[in-house]
Amino acid sequence: MNIAVIGSGPAGLMAAYWAGINGDRVTIYERNEKIGKKLYITGKGRCNVTNIAPMEEFMPHYINNSRFLYSAISKFNNTDLIYFLEDYGTKTKVERGGRVFPASDKASDVTKALQIALSNVDPDYRCNKRVKRIITEKDGDDVKVKGVELFNGHSVLYDKVIVATGGMSYPSTGSTGDGYKFAEDLGINVIPPSPGLVPIVLSDNEVPGLEGLSLKNVELNFTYGKKDFFSMKGEMIFTHDGISGPIALSASSAIGRSLKNGPIQGWIDLKIALRNDELDRRIIREVKTAPKRHLRSLMRTLLPERFVDPFIEKAGLDPEKGNSDLTVDDRKKIISFLKHYPITAVATKSFNEAIITQGGIDTKEIDPHTMESRKVKGLYFAGEVIDYDGTTGGYNIQAAISTGYLAGCAASGEED
Repeated sequence: MNIAVIGSGPAGLMAAYWAGINGDRVTIYERNEKIGKKLYITGKGRCNVTNIAPMEEFMPHYINNSRFLYSAISKFNNTDLIYFLEDYGTKTKVERGGRVFPASDKASDVTKALQIALSNVDPDYRCNKRVKRIITEKDGDDVKVKGVELFNGHSVLYDKVIVATGGMSYPSTGSTGDGYKFAEDLGINVIPPSPGLVPIVLSDNEVPGLEGLSLKNVELNFTYGKKDFFSMKGEMIFTHDGISGPIALSASSAIGRSLKNGPIQGWIDLKIALRNDELDRRIIREVKTAPKRHLRSLMRTLLPERFVDPFIEKAGLDPEKGNSDLTVDDRKKIISFLKHYPITAVATKSFNEAIITQGGIDTKEIDPHTMESRKVKGLYFAGEVIDYDGTTGGYNIQAAISTGYLAGCAASGEED
């Protein structure tokens, strides 16, 4: 049986391996000059491949369509991926938050492991070859795959085709939405793509002088209407027009689609380790220690230097007010803003700054147990081209690998 895999990211390479390990002939089409181009720059060149969280904690990290992904990830999970990489020469290490990286800190070692694995399959690599469309034919009442047509005009026949073209993030690597067009040409529904895991733009004048300021051990929250629908603890950083960093990027995927309906209110808990009463006692202690100093001096004991003046201004307090003159209401206001510092998200940045893509092939169009199209027999999808997305921390590459595994096994007739 001849199988074509379109795309050589983690999903495509994994699909090619499992499609070919049982003896089927596999051809990998890659529009770039070399395979795995996006993997080389993933995670700033380090490649956070997965996370060691147990399954019950792992799956909630998928903001969209976690139920769809359950079968794929349960059949090839984080432990399976770690063993797979190490079997093929890439040792891994675990960092804060359970994030798994190559021990070398080189994303290229992940690609290398996949290439070594693929040497057992001996696929036909066709780089600098861009697929234009999927060729199909009628088979009774069904439609089935017949092959692919390239942009150079050539057509090649295949028994099965696996689409692993990625989304639209990192467009410089060739991720420009080819897979969506393949699907739409065949009448397969595509959820409109939008940037995911991308910096958030805040309303004007919310970040004056804060660009580059990093906050650690804080909690970022967003509400929509009366519903609290995002909350995450960790690190974030202010940019010239908003926020970025791990928890802000994850928040962008949760709020991105809703932002199309207007601004979304959020807040930052700047002191997650302290209750309100504990903060009050600390403020009282600081006042007693330095009663003649002013509020700005007091706030320097609670916040980074650059955050003090913006904080005081937003809270509507007098920076020159003496510590001994602080009233109960002043203390309550300080505590309120420390635990509930308000922000307003107005947009997310573009695909040029996105790590992943939200949207893609509608999961209702795909059998979650095989990754096969429900409309076209012999056509499979894997990876970011599908409408799912996870938070930061290794979850998106794991999903790409797992769906690639499932698509490859199913295409070769070896699904569990």
